[in-house]
Amino acid sequence: MELIASTQMATYTRPKSSHFLPAISTTASSYRSHQPALTLNQNSNMPWRTNSYFRSGSAIPTVSALQRENLDFVRAKTMFYPSNRTALSARYMPEDWFKSNHSNYRESESSRNSAERLRRDTIRMIQDKDQMTRRTQDTTSKNIGERLNDISFWRSELNHEIDNMVTEISALTDVKRRLERALAETEGPLQVSQECLFHREKRMSIDLVHDDVEKDLIKEVEVIKSCQERMRRHLDRAIAQLASNRAAQHELERDLSDKVTAQRIDDRCHHLRNTSDGISYYRGIDRMDPSISLPDSWSKFTDDNILHSQSERAASHKLRDEIEILLSATSNEMWNQFNSLNVSFTNRISEMADAKNNLQAHLAKTLQEIYQTEMLIEALRKAIRDKENPLKVAQTRLEERSRRPNVELCRDNPHHRLVTEVREIEDTIHKLRERLMEAENTLQTLVKTKVALEHDLSIKANSLFLDQEKCMGMRKSFPSTPRLVGYT
Repeated sequence: MELIASTQMATYTRPKSSHFLPAISTTASSYRSHQPALTLNQNSNMPWRTNSYFRSGSAIPTVSALQRENLDFVRAKTMFYPSNRTALSARYMPEDWFKSNHSNYRESESSRNSAERLRRDTIRMIQDKDQMTRRTQDTTSKNIGERLNDISFWRSELNHEIDNMVTEISALTDVKRRLERALAETEGPLQVSQECLFHREKRMSIDLVHDDVEKDLIKEVEVIKSCQERMRRHLDRAIAQLASNRAAQHELERDLSDKVTAQRIDDRCHHLRNTSDGISYYRGIDRMDPSISLPDSWSKFTDDNILHSQSERAASHKLRDEIEILLSATSNEMWNQFNSLNVSFTNRISEMADAKNNLQAHLAKTLQEIYQTEMLIEALRKAIRDKENPLKVAQTRLEERSRRPNVELCRDNPHHRLVTEVREIEDTIHKLRERLMEAENTLQTLVKTKVALEHDLSIKANSLFLDQEKCMGMRKSFPSTPRLVGYT
């Protein structure tokens, strides 16, 4: 609320209260006792009125004749109250004036002190933060340098292990070649024994007896086949071990390649400075990625790779020793059996009378089993083909659902069910393929047995002439021990 009053000399307007000057009670009460007067413009005839306590003249309309009459009326009424003029002439005391000045001084000094404290604290904070930033950057550079040393250490360990693995792979490859040559060398003695059996089957009547020569020939075939089977098993193991060695070498080389790349990146980061080219802002790069590795898992990964490689090298070395022992053992077994059969060949001239019938019966059963096995193989192949489309559907669903955006990419029940379905179908296909492989191996074995039976049926009618001339003539040569162990 504003107070408006009038004197004989001028009209004035001011606010009800001031921020730092106290109000005079007599004046305020006299203001409240009068009706509001008309407000006049502040003009050049009243230079003593300051703009701090009165309205702007632009907001006051021009004085009209009616307003002049009202103004004369107000002036006439105020002339009867001289106390109002006295109150308006002396509104504040000198103490109030000094108090107001001192209040302004104190407020100014307080503001300046606050500004000065703020300035000093801000300068100190800038200096502290600058030093902290430099210390943090130096610490980070030191940590990157230590990281480079760690990478260099693991690089040297990986290089050393890769060299050892390459040497082991080369040694195992040489032993595998020897085993392959030794396995190929056994085909000759096996063929000789089978041909001797073939010639002895041509004998007629009483000559078809199951004598010691026949037993020794069969035993020799069994020994050779047993040696071949053991050689094949070790050859398969050697092939699998070579694959494991190469897989371990691949893991080491991939780890080494990653460390070379990481070392190059960290070295570039280690040499980055505030004045370097190529530095820029990357918003959000400091957010923690839960999928990245930790220092312990990082070192454990390489250590596990090295330990795995060392384990594979130990297994490879052990396998090489086993192959060496196997080659020596099989060579001795085949030579002993060869000598024993040659000694008894001069006294053995018999053969079993019903061997041919039994062989024919076994051959028919083998053929029937081959037919059933072939039908089984075809059924297994059809079953595998039938599982391909369901597997494609499940994997396609998984792939399509992996394109869901943002939080929609959820591991919900359909996702878990699809994963389970894919694994179940893959496991089914894997089992069917294993069974198919077993059936094919069985078929191969049956085919080999069929060939052996047919071959044996064609040599049942042998004679003594065949034992003395044909068989002993073929058995004059036998692979030497170095060839049986795969050196030549």
